[in-house]
Amino acid sequence: MKRRSVLAAGVALGASVAGGPVPAWAAAEPGLSAGDVAEARRLFAAGAYTRLGGVMPLLLAAAAHSAEQGPAGAARAAGVWVLASQLAVKQGRTGPYAERAGTAATRSGDPVVLAAAARAAATPLRRTGRTDEALLLLAEACTHLLAGTRPTTADLEAAGLAGLTAAQAHRPDLARDFAAQAEETTLRLARHPHTPGRPRELTAGQCALHGIGIHRHLGDVDTALAHTRRLRPDRLPTAERRARAATDTARALLDAGDAAGALAQLRLVEAAAPLEARRPAVRALTAHLAGLRPGLPGLGGFVARTVVSPV
Repeated sequence: MKRRSVLAAGVALGASVAGGPVPAWAAAEPGLSAGDVAEARRLFAAGAYTRLGGVMPLLLAAAAHSAEQGPAGAARAAGVWVLASQLAVKQGRTGPYAERAGTAATRSGDPVVLAAAARAAATPLRRTGRTDEALLLLAEACTHLLAGTRPTTADLEAAGLAGLTAAQAHRPDLARDFAAQAEETTLRLARHPHTPGRPRELTAGQCALHGIGIHRHLGDVDTALAHTRRLRPDRLPTAERRARAATDTARALLDAGDAAGALAQLRLVEAAAPLEARRPAVRALTAHLAGLRPGLPGLGGFVARTVVSPV
């Protein structure tokens, strides 16, 4: 009998969105389709982390099987493990997912998949003090993607995104170099035909968004705030990115002493993706703001919703 996909087996991510129960018969080693991975990405992009977390065990089980099914199966498995790593970061956790994504991506032989795995691995490496490893991984991914005489649009975009990730290493010269390379790649992409129905991830807005965090971490709040003024959140393609933009802007404004402006941005986080306002890092930011300005109008209700009752 043909193996069911995760979707066809009744554990479809769309069904999970509706909160439906998972039938017992669905656990019989479901296959992993490209559609499953794409739908999982859509849940992440929408900030639907609880729903994604609910089906992640099934996706991970399917990924373990898919990784052994040739290059295409390994690429799908890597996509799931990349998402699992990204979800863990959102939840303030680490796990083995990035390493598994890298192994599966290597099996796939696809440089774009390898770059996505490198980006997923870089964040936990950086956060655990292994910045040199993160930078090496990302630099290798960029070199591999751009090694050909005529890199594809997907290659260019993946290289630019890897560069933006590398720019967050908090080393001034390297950060500026990687950020500048990503902006140059964005200009190159603007000259390439755009694939209909596939939103481009590497854009001027994405570069501005990363610029806020990069310059803030380098201690240059004025430049970080200049990047906030360049940013058009309404042009960012997903709820997760819009929430990220508001979070980073709130941090920069708070560094500049603008508590009221920071609260306004935190409200935008909640409006874009409510679960973003309740994830550990943003709750800590809100608690910090409350410690600095406990009497700020409107802050008490926001704290009650997102910090006191985060779920």
